[in-house]
Amino acid sequence: MNGPIMTDHPALEISGLSHRFGARLALDQVSLRVGRGEFTALLGPNGAGKTTLFSIITRLYSNRSGRVSIFGHNLQHEPSAALAEIGVVFQTRTLDLDLTVRQNLAYHASLHGMGGRAATERIEYLLERTGLSSRAKDKVRTLSGGQARRIEIARSLIHAPRLLLLDEATVGLDLASRADIVRIVRNLVRDEGLSVLWATHIFDEVEEDDSVYVLHHGKIIMQGRAGDIAGQAGHVTLADAFRALTEDANQETSR
Repeated sequence: MNGPIMTDHPALEISGLSHRFGARLALDQVSLRVGRGEFTALLGPNGAGKTTLFSIITRLYSNRSGRVSIFGHNLQHEPSAALAEIGVVFQTRTLDLDLTVRQNLAYHASLHGMGGRAATERIEYLLERTGLSSRAKDKVRTLSGGQARRIEIARSLIHAPRLLLLDEATVGLDLASRADIVRIVRNLVRDEGLSVLWATHIFDEVEEDDSVYVLHHGKIIMQGRAGDIAGQAGHVTLADAFRALTEDANQETSR
């Protein structure tokens, strides 16, 4: 048990977070917020610091400055309670290719202390939500890239977390598979009130009403609703605004 549910805190709140790898400053005073039941996009090019940020949120790295809070649980002071609320899909694929789809999910359920009927029902539900019930007995190596990614999303939700982190979840997929992944995640936000932090460099995965943070060289250089950012930057599209913002940031860095 994680104690009483806190209803007055956002799903994720990060304040003044910095991180170094030796002399290199990978994150510089990053602050962001993911509201409950909200799809929030973290938009940035490769190398912007998105994966480093996710590694800190999931405790793969420890933060020495700043604060990370998940549904009101301070990550440093209450790591177990905070991490219990998180599901994560990293860019690197980690499914066991020689196990079946159901075996992969059952193994992950066991890591969370789930077994028996509860695990079986949860697995069947998630297979249905991701549209892969018919592939449950197939080995993962027989799946397409998009299907494997959908199973990774199902696996991340086994323990019913309230916050889902996805780091470049559609990388390497074709257009149709990308659209399927985005649709599945947005449906979970709509139907189940799931909170999502979606890290991407692909503009068409972001919708006009999404809350967006633009990350570049480890800094948040703009934030707001996707539909407003372009106008604030003096451009018609989010893609044009992003290019202008990152070019400006590059010029500032080089001075």
